Amino acid sequence: MPKAILSLLIFLLAPPAAALTLELPAEVLDQEVRSETPGSYALPIAGFDGSSVPSRIVEGSLDQRALRLAAPGMTTLAVMAPLRDQVIAAGYEVIFECEARRCGGFDFRFGTDVLPEPDMHVDLADFRFLSAVSGENAVSILVSRSASSAYVQITRVTEAPLVPPPAPAVVAIPEAPAPPLAEPMPADALAITGALDQVGFAVLDDLVFASGAAALAEGDYASLAAVAAWLQANPDATIALVGHTDASGSLPANVALSERRAQSVADALIGRYGVDRTRVTANGVGFLAPRATNQTEDGRQKNRRVEVIVTSTR
Repeated sequence: MPKAILSLLIFLLAPPAAALTLELPAEVLDQEVRSETPGSYALPIAGFDGSSVPSRIVEGSLDQRALRLAAPGMTTLAVMAPLRDQVIAAGYEVIFECEARRCGGFDFRFGTDVLPEPDMHVDLADFRFLSAVSGENAVSILVSRSASSAYVQITRVTEAPLVPPPAPAVVAIPEAPAPPLAEPMPADALAITGALDQVGFAVLDDLVFASGAAALAEGDYASLAAVAAWLQANPDATIALVGHTDASGSLPANVALSERRAQSVADALIGRYGVDRTRVTANGVGFLAPRATNQTEDGRQKNRRVEVIVTSTR
């Protein structure tokens, strides 16, 4: 942008009958332009009324530009006055104009279409605005300033030929195949969901842990699918997974092992079935709640388990 020019002519394209040329009162330092065809603009027609800025939608070819002028000491009125005179001389009728306080200050500034900082700086206590129309054409001018520069935003909407709509695209959408029939839930899984509904807890008997290990062995477990399905059907419910061991070894070691096993099951529900982790807690009680004798291998096997308990109340 040439900086030695003392004035700049802005040619805003329009049909010849509505041509508008504005001469700015100072050197232009920077300029930002936005244009749309077709475009629309909410032309302010009054100051902020307590809830919004009254406006009129104008449509056509939109040209909006923000300019920074080298105008130290020049007031907003000194910048606006010659622009206003040129708009009137071009055959436009000024339908609204105001200064900062009468416009509505902050509410007017942020209730109108203004290019963002730093392209268009607006001092909320020192700006001026006008709207003008000529037939179907409209123009608005916003003027403000900083300590060393003046800022001018000029928005122009002129008649634009209608753009024919694009030819519709034809897309062949194949008929979707029928979804596969859902496999019925196994009887053991149905027993788990029924137990959670009726008594609030169930034993997950099909889980497999290596001897002395906390990690859940790889595999598909119907009990976990059943717990996940029950949680999906009861979106406000929460559960606790409680690990149990046999009586082999010390109590502290078994409590720690049982809690790690419960956490391993919780991780499987969260990772494999997408259960929300905030709905599941993991705890361990070691060998303190046996369900069979620890004097036989069969009894000890039954005691090594993870149970699910409903912790929410209706």
